[in-house]
Amino acid sequence: SGGALVDGTVTTQPEYSFWFKDVGWTVENHGTDPDIEIEISPDDFREKRDPQLDTSVAEALRLLQEQPPLQFEPGDLPNLAGAPQLTTVEGNDQ
Repeated sequence: SGGALVDGTVTTQPEYSFWFKDVGWTVENHGTDPDIEIEISPDDFREKRDPQLDTSVAEALRLLQEQPPLQFEPGDLPNLAGAPQLTTVEGNDQ
């Protein structure tokens, strides 16, 4: 549940907690913690800058430099002739 704001939007907060043997206690709607914390300032928002996106792209490019993608020659690809084929669910043919 939450509260109504002047602009017509509402705020919500977690209401339920749960416990898992391997995790312990946590609350609903807690997403994944970021690997890199990035602050978004009011100036960034006003100027339509996205420092989270900029940082993530820079990090992805840095990681690609560190470990380039594998390169395959056409003959190196596996022969999938005997692999199981995907089937469609009845009534869901596309």
